[in-house]
Amino acid sequence: MTSDLIIIGSGPGGYRAAEHAARHGLNVTIFERAEAGGTCLNCGCIPTKALCRNAEVLLTLREAEVYGLRDLHYDVDFAAVMERKQKVVEQLRSGVETLMGLPGITFVRGEARFEDERTIVCGDERYTASDIIIATGSDAKMPPIVGIDQKHVVTSTELLSIDHLPQRLCIIGAGVIGMEFASIFNALGSEVTVVEFLKECLPPFDGDIAKRLRQQLSKRGVEFFMQSGVKEITPTEVVFERKGKESRVAADVVLVATGRAPRVDGLCLENAGIATERGAIVVDDDMQTNVPHVFAIGDVNGRCMLAHAATCQGLHVVNRLLGIEDHFDLKTIPAAVFTHPEAGCVGVTEEQCKDAGMDYVCKKGYYRANGKALAMNEGEGLVKMIASTDGHILGCHVLGAHAADMVQEISCLMAKGCTVSELRDMVHIHPTLGEMLQEVAAAF
Repeated sequence: MTSDLIIIGSGPGGYRAAEHAARHGLNVTIFERAEAGGTCLNCGCIPTKALCRNAEVLLTLREAEVYGLRDLHYDVDFAAVMERKQKVVEQLRSGVETLMGLPGITFVRGEARFEDERTIVCGDERYTASDIIIATGSDAKMPPIVGIDQKHVVTSTELLSIDHLPQRLCIIGAGVIGMEFASIFNALGSEVTVVEFLKECLPPFDGDIAKRLRQQLSKRGVEFFMQSGVKEITPTEVVFERKGKESRVAADVVLVATGRAPRVDGLCLENAGIATERGAIVVDDDMQTNVPHVFAIGDVNGRCMLAHAATCQGLHVVNRLLGIEDHFDLKTIPAAVFTHPEAGCVGVTEEQCKDAGMDYVCKKGYYRANGKALAMNEGEGLVKMIASTDGHILGCHVLGAHAADMVQEISCLMAKGCTVSELRDMVHIHPTLGEMLQEVAAAF
């Protein structure tokens, strides 16, 4: 079978690229070895965010007296929590499957691999196309820890399908995945412990934001052991070394959240001569591999392991194939962690500025001074903005309610080269959390 475009993987990068290409007249064949929508929809972003909402409701109920609601009584029905999560996933998956049924798209279920640089094999069939996009995503990294292959040791995929609420959950790794699950299961009622090798949680985030988030979760009862290396997992404990001393923490379930690795196994990239480096497919700024008609987008190229990055990379590749000019800024990618409180970031951190010897100005604003935040009972939070000495916004980092939405505004402004003085003069609705952005800009 011959197509204009082959896409391997139907996650956000793959299915959006397929839809965009088909709507512009290309004939597309897209392969998926598991469920339509990929990791993000089925066992990543979406189910996790559904559980984040459950956690948020529970935390609000615990503050009920603040709102004049006394003597509330409720129980957590964990089966119902997981059922709601699954309904959200299935509804969205159905939508993706509908998109993959558009005219011009052939959706093939099965594992695809390269036979040569022009030929993809799936089952007993061979497929060729003028261009190929690899969008296979990533898999959880499993570090070489003694006992890691036991049944009670899980990745985020298995934890999202667990049939009971763990009494004691130990999380290895304090990155985005680890912190989100710590926040969720703490709210649901588990005793949560986080063991992290580094000095602080959320390594990509600004240090002020990461520290404050960890402190907020600690106040809720999450126990953190930083600068701790896990040595062994037993049937009942996680054994780790901290400051030269061995420590142990009891656990019924252990979540390994030590990052993700590009998913290249089974693709037979060597048959097409496609280059990799440190496990990721090497691409240029247009996502083109060393084989001119083959592109790689999303987690598999290791550039930015975020679903929205994969989407924009995929759309950019299709636009290039169609000869359509676009203006995606693929280096200014906002990110968020949907803990409670939420954290968001875009651009450089203050630590990066210092390490690079950059001249910069940093200003801060606090939720406790914002009317909407206090009305929401969300007075704990921080807005931190970084600008060059000529006033161009270099980064923004937020901890607090709706942090992701706040950072999104700044991300758009940064993509257009906005200055803090221009932001200062942009009218913001009152009362909103977004007013803090304008007020911080006015402080420069």
